Amino acid sequence: MLEIGLAHYLSLAAILFTLGILGIFLNKKNMIVILMSVELILLAVNINLVSFSSFLGDMMGQVFSIFVLTVAAAEAAIGLAILVVFFRNRGSIAVEDINAMKG
Repeated sequence: MLEIGLAHYLSLAAILFTLGILGIFLNKKNMIVILMSVELILLAVNINLVSFSSFLGDMMGQVFSIFVLTVAAAEAAIGLAILVVFFRNRGSIAVEDINAMKG
């Protein structure tokens, strides 16, 4: 029977990280997709932290993973709140419109 090892988890994390990076660089029009791509990158980091923690028998990776999850939740909540306010004021959440606000 095939056993799921460390290499499988690292491969999954690498795929998720690559999808997140591609989502940020290939999609420069929709801010929500960019935020989702950042969440994918943080998820890949969490998978790496937990898999190495389990492999090494140390709990520190899992503790750091909880902190990363907390930061990711706060980032998503604040980012979406900013986008809602921006949409109410401008009527669009296109990245080009947000870049036009630079002083």
